[in-house]
Amino acid sequence: MYGLPSLIPHEIEEKGQSMRTSTSPDSTAASTPPEANRVRIFDTTLRDGEQSPGASMNMAEKLELARALAALGVDVIEAGFPIASQGDFEAVRAIAAEVAGSSVCGLARCNDRDIDRAWEAIQFAQHPRIHVFLATSAIHREHKLRMTKAQIIERAVASVRRAKSCCPDVEFSPEDAARTELEFLCEVVQAAIEAGATTVNIPDTVGYATPIQYASVIAALKQRVPNIERAIISTHCHDDLGLAVANSLAGCEAGARQVECTINGIGERAGNASLEEVVMALKTRFDYYGLTTKIRTERLYPTSRMLSAITGLAVQRNKAIVGRNAFAHEAGIHQDGLLKERSTYEIMRPEDVGVPRTDLVLGKHSGRHALRERVTEMGYTLSDEQLETLFHDFKALADKKKEVYDEDLVVLIEKHLDDVPPLWQLVSLHTTAGMSVLPTATVAIRRPDGEIVQDAAIGDGPVDAIFKAVERVTGVRANLHQFVVRSVTQGKDAQGEVTLELEVESDDRSYRGRAASTDIIEASAQAYLNAVNAIATHRERGHVREVVGRPGAGA
Repeated sequence: MYGLPSLIPHEIEEKGQSMRTSTSPDSTAASTPPEANRVRIFDTTLRDGEQSPGASMNMAEKLELARALAALGVDVIEAGFPIASQGDFEAVRAIAAEVAGSSVCGLARCNDRDIDRAWEAIQFAQHPRIHVFLATSAIHREHKLRMTKAQIIERAVASVRRAKSCCPDVEFSPEDAARTELEFLCEVVQAAIEAGATTVNIPDTVGYATPIQYASVIAALKQRVPNIERAIISTHCHDDLGLAVANSLAGCEAGARQVECTINGIGERAGNASLEEVVMALKTRFDYYGLTTKIRTERLYPTSRMLSAITGLAVQRNKAIVGRNAFAHEAGIHQDGLLKERSTYEIMRPEDVGVPRTDLVLGKHSGRHALRERVTEMGYTLSDEQLETLFHDFKALADKKKEVYDEDLVVLIEKHLDDVPPLWQLVSLHTTAGMSVLPTATVAIRRPDGEIVQDAAIGDGPVDAIFKAVERVTGVRANLHQFVVRSVTQGKDAQGEVTLELEVESDDRSYRGRAASTDIIEASAQAYLNAVNAIATHRERGHVREVVGRPGAGA
């Protein structure tokens, strides 16, 4: 039905065999121009990644992550989908104006309104890019768009031309390309390049392809599209079958020279290709691929931790490259081998991806200068005022804890990146609970007008009682959708981080609250109040999100 090739072309097989004989960068560079061997990294954490359920970020968090991505060395930052909402538009515009070193890209559907809005958001970027997309597969043409092949090509050409009139750097994505008939895909790609597209992205939108099949699509485009050398071929693979990274690497092997990916692999459904996995596969197996990137790999781990702290989506322990167990060895045979020769059981060095030998770097006797240095090393940019506030919080935590870890610092820093003003502030909290005691909670909360209000409630447990007491004081009623408690660091005195989501029946969206403390009861109260503040702020601003549907190209 979809015309997806089932066999890998001979030239890919031959390339793979010849690459296996290459053992050094010099052997490849001698016969191929260096630029032809470089894979551009297109990071879509802020756009596709944020569509991952529970991964929404406020503007301050997006800006901080965008700075970290630029410091990481990504070539293109897809900052968002400007037409989706006023908040998305403002975030993209702020990133475009402030972040240097990487191209800043805005996503647009193939219509004039989307394209104009995207250009309005990114026009002041150092290197702006507009990314337009239109579905091409039979299933999308027939059931979603209800357009003919001729209409698809006509719309794609018109949209690329409009984007090109605004911006010299234009990317085109035929959504669901991996399930599009190959002959038609070649026609669309050729027309888009002729209209001015400088990058053509080949999305495996639903994670349907397999590596050999996906590579054969890329190879066929290089063979059959006469003007293909005028554009860079990009991959964008989803992980529904767990093949996103494998497909992306297969695409590179077949001739793609841009990979679209996200930090920690977050994204719609099962997620996207993981940036850190793609980058380290290319670096570690240069002997096979002969390809390079501009990524500063020692910043991979700090950037991964930053995203995890911002979104509250913890990285699984056995996650490749950045998981806690990625460089951990417990088996005696492995430990013995490592002590004799590291390469027996480690194909990468922890320091190559920024994994610290120890997280403990600061204590209660540390000064402001040491704190600033560590914060900068971790990829954060704080003003003098923010740093001063952080320093006081750090000292207070250091008095409570015997050891302060990087993860503790991340929690403190994130508290100062929240752009939701604390309309309601927790002044005091008292709970009573036990096996033969009715759980109760008493809270004192400062209202927006400065008045301190006290109230109490009973519940199924101390946390439930706190939530009910806060609800009584604030008058904000919501349903608890998710409640997660995790230890920020190791040890009995570790901070407990609470992440929760509230849903309001009259408002078709959820609100996230996060807080940490050495007392998880206190953290629960603060996290709940933070979510309540988000609801109150949303209502106060009278902000109504414009619902346009989630983008699919790159998705």
